[in-house]
Amino acid sequence: MRYFLHLAYDGTEYHGWQIQPRVTTVQQELDRCLSQVLRQPVYCLGSGRTDSGVHASHQVAHFDADLPEGLDLPTLLYRLNRALPTGIRGQVLHPVPSDAHARFAARARTYEYHVRLIPDPFATRFSLYLDRAPDLEAMNEAAAMLVGTHDFTSFSKVKGAEKHYNCTCFEAAWHLEPGGLVFRIRANRFVRGMVRLVVGTLLSVGRGKMSPAEFGAIFRSLSRVHASGAALAGGLFLCRVEYPPELVDAALLPMGLPYFKGE
Repeated sequence: MRYFLHLAYDGTEYHGWQIQPRVTTVQQELDRCLSQVLRQPVYCLGSGRTDSGVHASHQVAHFDADLPEGLDLPTLLYRLNRALPTGIRGQVLHPVPSDAHARFAARARTYEYHVRLIPDPFATRFSLYLDRAPDLEAMNEAAAMLVGTHDFTSFSKVKGAEKHYNCTCFEAAWHLEPGGLVFRIRANRFVRGMVRLVVGTLLSVGRGKMSPAEFGAIFRSLSRVHASGAALAGGLFLCRVEYPPELVDAALLPMGLPYFKGE
């Protein structure tokens, strides 16, 4: 039987989502704890990879397992959360068709990057602090250029494993929030390092180090060397992964579980 697990995690202490040798990752801990609770080898596959230090308020992973007799899904989720480190928590667990795929069935993903403009000791793990407010209008003028289907080579890590760098961006804009700003970007896919490089370059616009027109020229150049440095990982969250309604149990939709409505 295949299951979708919707989960959240504080990525501060982890070297990203994907299993890697000699470091601790979220996927590694999830596999370990599921295997422990179910007493069988379990391997998860996530909707996407988050980098070292990046958080997720909504990640989705699928796994295949045979539930022991008498173990229902609420009890499995409870036992899994008892076994997981405190920085990782499963939120919703439900069965899906055997061919459902957490990565390839996802139709859209949303990331948010949080910037604090007022010092807050409780937000240091989850936001970037700026001692001066950036130019919000200029940043949004530049961010609007990202919407549509484009080649994002300029905002990708060098030597990535992607076969292509084309992404369809549905939304990209900065918004005011109490005590600071949040950048929200929603797209059908993201290439490696894309969001942090976009944010770092947009913040250069906001600080007056480049104009929106120069940002556009960098974007169209398809050259990584002209973009600014990546924004710090701690402010970034994977916050929404969307699926077709048939992959989401109708009983769970009132709980706010994301699904895909189309464009």
